[in-house]
Amino acid sequence: MGRFFSGLAQSGSWCCFDEFDRVGIEVLSVIAQQLITITNAKLTNANKFTFEGREIRLIRTCAAFITINPEYSGRSQLPDNLQTLFRSVAMMIPDYSLIAEVLLYSEGFKLSKMLSHKIVKMYQLCSEQLSIQNHYDFGMRAIKSVLVMVGLLKQENPLIEDNLVVIKALRDSNLPKFLKDDAILFKVWNTILNCH
Repeated sequence: MGRFFSGLAQSGSWCCFDEFDRVGIEVLSVIAQQLITITNAKLTNANKFTFEGREIRLIRTCAAFITINPEYSGRSQLPDNLQTLFRSVAMMIPDYSLIAEVLLYSEGFKLSKMLSHKIVKMYQLCSEQLSIQNHYDFGMRAIKSVLVMVGLLKQENPLIEDNLVVIKALRDSNLPKFLKDDAILFKVWNTILNCH
């Protein structure tokens, strides 16, 4: 990490550590000290500063950003000295339907708006009504992986109806991970959504 931050400071680059709260607490403490050193050098408008025993130049445009998701279990609590280096920003839930619609359009689907609503509705029903299992995921990552599969299936079979491609992708990506009762309910919803 020291070499990474040294390069960051000398290049003036930005970085973003995704899911930073997954890093172990021991590593977070070391990172906090490294970031404090860079931050203090920036505050004094230094052109050079001592970082981990050697003098390096500083391009003050360098910056580090992090994302955390404290709602998940198994996440580290950020040390206070590290928390003070970052300003909190709340994020809103993205518009899944709009994202799916754009991705479907980019793959050449004609009925992207209608299909994107069906995909999102399917995952919404799954999250609300299927049993709770650790391996179930009905968020944006799951939707994105289905959309990638939809695009691949469309490329392989360009003559198949768009609706059928989406249904195949939904079934292929979800049914193998569902418990028996959940799989039955999922098939029923799939049929109902296909009819509307």
